[in-house]
Amino acid sequence: MEPCHFSGVIKLQELAFPPPFDRDLLWKEEHLVAHTTKFPEGQIVALFGPKVVGSCSNSILDSPWFDLGLPWKEMVGGYSIDTFNPSGKTIFGLDISVHPDYRRTGIGKSLYDHRKSLVCNLEFERYATTCRLPDFELSGCSDVHTYGKEVCDQVRSDRTLTPLLRYGLTMISVLENHWDDPESGNSAARLEWWP
Repeated sequence: MEPCHFSGVIKLQELAFPPPFDRDLLWKEEHLVAHTTKFPEGQIVALFGPKVVGSCSNSILDSPWFDLGLPWKEMVGGYSIDTFNPSGKTIFGLDISVHPDYRRTGIGKSLYDHRKSLVCNLEFERYATTCRLPDFELSGCSDVHTYGKEVCDQVRSDRTLTPLLRYGLTMISVLENHWDDPESGNSAARLEWWP
């Protein structure tokens, strides 16, 4: 990701996370500046010609910041990733966005493959992330932990968690009150991948 991509990444997030997702939770230019300054090789875009059709942002964390199961803003240090530690052992996935017109074309998997390559090539211990559970609100399931387990057991599908499980990530747990995301019951799946 280069500065010339910032406006495309911001527009992409608006398309990838439509309402009711809160617009205030999307990246702004100053956040992308912080990300590319602190961890340039961890900020990735997928292009179709000059158009940004996919992007992902990553940080580096000390493992306890992830293992404690903290709320997202505390875990990553907010949108400017203030808990970034170049000596940390975990690459943490902050977000991933794919343009709605280019979904199911392999872009999401390619971005995750690149993340796995970063872990291996830069000799990190693991890749970790927390992901939305956007289909929970409409699922009729009363408990988010049961919902997460049923998605892992392939009893039901979630448009975010299901693909990540297919990409080889393992769900460790579900975190309640992780972020402001009513569709997910404000919860998140905590996932990791070890090389």
